[in-house]
Amino acid sequence: MGERDQVVAGVDVGTGSVRAGVFTLAGTMLGTATSDIREGNPRADYYEQSSRNIWEETGKVVREAVKASGRSASEVTGLSFDATCSLVALDRGGKPLTISESGDPDWNIIVWRDHRALDQVNRINAGGYDVLQYVGGVMSPEQEPPKLMWLKEHLPDTWMSAGKFFDLTDYLVYEATGRDIRSLCTNVCKWAYLGHESRWDRDFYAGIGLEDLFDDGKVTDDVAPMGAHAGNLTSVAAKHLGLTTDTAVGVGIIDAHAGGIGVGVDTSTLALIGGTSSCHMAVAKESCFVGGVWGPYYSAMIPEFWLNEGGQSATGALLDHMIERFGTIRDEDGLRHVLDDRDMNTVYGDLNAFITKKGIGPEWTRDVHILPYFHGNRSPNADPNARGIIDGLSLDLTYDTLALMYHATIQAVAYGTRHIIDAMEAEGYRIEQINACGGGTKNALWIQEHADATQRPIHLPKEPEAVLLGSAILGAVAAGAFPSIPDAMRQMCHAGEVVEPNIDTKAYHDWKYGRQLEMYAQQLERRKS
Repeated sequence: MGERDQVVAGVDVGTGSVRAGVFTLAGTMLGTATSDIREGNPRADYYEQSSRNIWEETGKVVREAVKASGRSASEVTGLSFDATCSLVALDRGGKPLTISESGDPDWNIIVWRDHRALDQVNRINAGGYDVLQYVGGVMSPEQEPPKLMWLKEHLPDTWMSAGKFFDLTDYLVYEATGRDIRSLCTNVCKWAYLGHESRWDRDFYAGIGLEDLFDDGKVTDDVAPMGAHAGNLTSVAAKHLGLTTDTAVGVGIIDAHAGGIGVGVDTSTLALIGGTSSCHMAVAKESCFVGGVWGPYYSAMIPEFWLNEGGQSATGALLDHMIERFGTIRDEDGLRHVLDDRDMNTVYGDLNAFITKKGIGPEWTRDVHILPYFHGNRSPNADPNARGIIDGLSLDLTYDTLALMYHATIQAVAYGTRHIIDAMEAEGYRIEQINACGGGTKNALWIQEHADATQRPIHLPKEPEAVLLGSAILGAVAAGAFPSIPDAMRQMCHAGEVVEPNIDTKAYHDWKYGRQLEMYAQQLERRKS
C-alpha cells in the first residue's frame, strides 16, 4: 500500500458526544460521524457517565466514519483517541465499577466537570504540597486526586474492589490494545505526575491518604508520550471498530490538547478550544509559573515545550443555560419557550440573525453585566466556590431581552479569555494571536466578540474539526507516517480564515471588562462577611 492510500483516524470523546474522523496524511478529512453519549446528573455538581456506553458508541462512529470516507478498513493504518479528563473505574476483572452513590456499576465515570470533591480539593490545597506549583498553585476539583480522595472516603467498597483507575483517553487505548499505558498528557495535567522528572510524587499521594493508589496496578508507571505506539488493535477491538489488527494505536491525549495540536499552536499564540467549557493553551521553551493557571507541564502537548493551560469551566454550557433560563418570551400567542419547537443550534442562529438585522453594536449591553462563574472559576482565580452574577435584570419578557442576555453572556465569556491572557502576559508570555477551534468557532458572534474583547486576531484552521485532526495526527505518528508530532503538524495542519478585532470597540470592552473584575472582587468581599 502506497503512502497516498494510507489514512488515519481520530476519535474525540467530548462531554455530550463521541466523534470519529478519517483523514489523509495531508490533513484532509474524508469522512466523519457523531453519536450522543449518556450523562447522569443525580444531583447538583455530580456528573456521571458509562464507559460501556462510550465504548459502544465509539465503535459505531468509527465504523460509520470509515464508511463515509470511501476507504477500506485495511487502509486505516493509524488511530488515536482524545477525551475529556474524566475518571474511569474498573474492577479487578476489568468490568465497570460504580463511582455513583446509586451503586449502579454502569455509572463508572466521574465526568471532568463533576465538583463533588470540593472538600477534598480544599484540603489538598491547604496542604502546601510541592506538586501544587505545577498546577498554578491551586488544584481543581476537576483534576483526579480530589476525585480519588472522594471515592476512597465516600465509596470504600469501590476503592477496595478497584482494579484500574484511568483517565478516559487512557481507558480507550486500553480497550483498543489490551495494554495499560498512560498518556504523558493526562498524567501530567490531571494526576500531578512530574513529567519533567518522569516520576510520581509518592509523598504527595501518601500525604492525601492515597498511598495505596499504586498497589496491584491500579495506576502504573508505564507513562508514554502522546502518539507513541501503544500497540495494534486487538482482534476484539478491531471487530468492534470495523478495522483490522494492522491498525496502530497511538497513546492518547486530552480533548482540548488535541485541539491545540490541530490548530498549530506555537510560542506566540494562544490555542483556544471552545465547547461545553473552554481551554486556553500556551507553550514556551522555558517553564513559566502563572498563578491560577495550570502548569507548567513539560511535554504535555508539544514535545519538549512547557505548557500552561487556562480554562473556563462553563462557556458553551453557560450559553445553553442562559437560553434555557431566559428563553420564555411573550409574543402574539402568549408565553412560549424558544426551545419548544427548535433545537439549541437553531436558536443560536436565530439570535445571531436577530442581532445582525437590528444592527446592534456591543454597546447595547451597557446596562447588563454578567459574572460568568456559574460553575466556579478555573483560571486565573482558581476559585471553584465562585458563583455567577447577573446585574441589570428587568421584568421584560420580549425576544429583545433574551437576545440581550445572550449577547452579554458571550461578552462575559470573552472577558474571561482576556483575563487568562492578562495573567499569562504578566508572567512573561506575549500572545500575539489566538488560534481557535471547537464548537464556539461555529458561532460568528462568539468569534468576533472574542477578537474584540482581547483585541487580538483569531485564526481559524482550514479544517474546522481541529480536535479530531489533532487526535488523527497522533495516530499518524504511531503508524510511523511521521517521525514526530511537530513533523505531522507541518504536513497536516493548515491555516484558514482570520477574524480581525474591531479597534473602534476597544474602549467599550476595556470599560466592561473592568466592571466584570469589580463584580468578582465584590463577591469575594461578601463571602468574607
